[in-house]
Amino acid sequence: MNDIEPMTANTDAQRLDFNTAALQRKRRIRALKDHLARWYVTIGGLAVLGAICLIFFYLAQVVLPMFQGAELQARDAQQPNWLAGAGEPLLLAIEEQNQVAMRLGADGQVRFFSVDDGAVLSTVSLPLPTGTRITAVGQDTPGSRLLVLGLDNGQALVLEHNYKVSYPNNQRTISPQIDYPFGEAPLELDTQGRAIEHAAVSRNGGNLLVAVSTGAALHALRIASTENLMTGETSIEQDRLELPQLSEPIRQVLLDPRHQWLYAFSGRASADVFDLRRKQLNGRYKLLNGTGEVTQVSALLGGISLLVGDSNGGIGQWFMVRGADGQAELKNVRNFQLGTSPVTQILPEERRKGFLALDSKGSLGVFHSTAHRTLLKEPVAEGAAMATLSPRATRLLVESDGQLQSFVIDNPHPEISWSALWSKVWYESYPEPDHVWQSTSANTDFEPKLSLAPLAFGTLKAAFYAMLLAAPLAICAAFYTAYFMAPALRRKVKPVIELMEALPTVILGFFAGLFLAPYLENHLPGIFALLLLMPVGIVLAAYLWSRLPESIRLRVPDGWEAVLLIPVILLVGFGSLEISGHMENWWFGGDMRLWLTNEMGIPFDQRNALVIGLAMGFAVIPTIYSIAEDAVFSVPKSLTLGSLALGATPWQTLVRVVLLTASPGIFSALMIGMGRAVGETMIVLMATGNTPIMEANIFEGMRTLAANVAVEMPESEVGSTHYRVLFLAAMVLLIFTFVMNTLAELIRQRLRGKYASL
Repeated sequence: MNDIEPMTANTDAQRLDFNTAALQRKRRIRALKDHLARWYVTIGGLAVLGAICLIFFYLAQVVLPMFQGAELQARDAQQPNWLAGAGEPLLLAIEEQNQVAMRLGADGQVRFFSVDDGAVLSTVSLPLPTGTRITAVGQDTPGSRLLVLGLDNGQALVLEHNYKVSYPNNQRTISPQIDYPFGEAPLELDTQGRAIEHAAVSRNGGNLLVAVSTGAALHALRIASTENLMTGETSIEQDRLELPQLSEPIRQVLLDPRHQWLYAFSGRASADVFDLRRKQLNGRYKLLNGTGEVTQVSALLGGISLLVGDSNGGIGQWFMVRGADGQAELKNVRNFQLGTSPVTQILPEERRKGFLALDSKGSLGVFHSTAHRTLLKEPVAEGAAMATLSPRATRLLVESDGQLQSFVIDNPHPEISWSALWSKVWYESYPEPDHVWQSTSANTDFEPKLSLAPLAFGTLKAAFYAMLLAAPLAICAAFYTAYFMAPALRRKVKPVIELMEALPTVILGFFAGLFLAPYLENHLPGIFALLLLMPVGIVLAAYLWSRLPESIRLRVPDGWEAVLLIPVILLVGFGSLEISGHMENWWFGGDMRLWLTNEMGIPFDQRNALVIGLAMGFAVIPTIYSIAEDAVFSVPKSLTLGSLALGATPWQTLVRVVLLTASPGIFSALMIGMGRAVGETMIVLMATGNTPIMEANIFEGMRTLAANVAVEMPESEVGSTHYRVLFLAAMVLLIFTFVMNTLAELIRQRLRGKYASL
């Protein structure tokens, strides 16, 4: 016992003290660091979420005004003295600056007056034959100021109201005037001298076409104006068109601006369409199904579409469509409803595919044809009224009960609706409804086609083909390098693959567009042979390796077998590309591209989804590989060794232990790679051809949301509908990636919880 006691005392003397001042200070510093790190990570994460929310709200702030309706603000009503004795109004018009208005009265007087106070600026007496009166008024397509006045003696007068702008003393002055581009002498339309009931006029270049109706008879006159380049003199030639006569009284006449069609609305609800080039009847079409009748017809901007108002308050849009037999026929495209009273006037906009409509009770409706959108319904008068719309569609002037009422219209973005963005739309001159993106055009009567569906489809198509190539290669490479490859070889291979991610995507896009795309076009058989023969060659090489004597196989260190595949891959690739021309001559008539197009009916574009799959797949592989490889390599060795110790083979261990344990990380790698592919801009911008079409064909191109924003944002007008739709495309991309990443995180957490017990 005496020997034991000194040993116990010595042990107590050597016992460590964990509560010294230095250790306590160290623990306090470490706790402070942990506390600061926790707060730093928390604040950083909240800041990231806040930034994403700010981006989302900023995009929403730019996008939401597109979906607001129109607003109408009334100005003070005017009751000028001259209006009482001016007679019945036949036509109202406003010039572009919203300062001067024009009123054509039944007395043959044209009065120009101020929009603000109603004061008369000038009065013009039209050169009508003595004793005649105006019985019909016809206008050219929206945007033109050309008019035709039908008289009660069978004649017609063609005139134009213009507004000359000058700046004396740096002040804008508008001088209205009446011009007669085809002479002041009225044109002889009805040789029998009957009163003209309806009239239409259309000018196409130097050609003028006038059509009128007297009862059930149609009269058309073509006037060609040519100028002598030597003398400057203008000669006018007239050509009377002989048209079939109708059996019912005509209610209204309209002309196609290309001088191909003449529309005569007769009976209660019928339209007779005449082909002016063939001088024959194209067909008779019933416009209404029911008891209603046509009350008003007007042409939409561009003259392709007809707006037909009826006695039940409905408005239908019609235009000529090429049928399956090649013959054009009049089709009802879409319908609008103003109310239950008869439509008395339709006012098409001069710069957009929108229009306004008035009914017999004085109710006004604001509509847009392409978007199939009703933006406003509001009473503007008590009873029937005459109205006109300014060229910029910002001012409405209404004459009713001897007074003038002016309204300011706020309708900045009528072209947008959810159906126009995502559903099929039947555009003018198209044979059927379709998804189309075409934001600009060279002509002024362009119908904007702002469907985001082909852009979203192109985004998913590009990502699909990129992931189709990248996902299998990256995941299999991650498994092999992390689980089978020798550590020394892994330390060389992994950095090289991760270094691929540093390659700028603009370089990849440049390479894909200028080299890879034409190379694939010229070596299509070799590319497909490569895709088919490469797996076969690798499997065959592995089988032959397994058949070699063990003494030879053991000479290669464990984990270095993959190096032996390098010559196999090079040999198969070189051989496939070398025999490409021979296969093209043997099986595809010397040109596989033409064979696909002519024999298989598969269109082929040089810059297509195959190019994108190879180029963008190459860009996505490092991202997926790096994350997946780290996830596989992080599986505890105890799990793999335990599985092997229990008798499982390496492949069984890989599939049933390693794969399941690393599945959260692998899934994250795939989702991050998918996000990279969806948001890629430069590669798809330079190597797709930027064709916004909805085709799953791998040999055709596409346009993605990101590439579309990059291409068109510099050219869009700030605050315009086009500008806001591009922001909407960016918002759709943000929402898509956010939802995809959120779902990915939920699935990853579920996988982690399910396989954490392994």
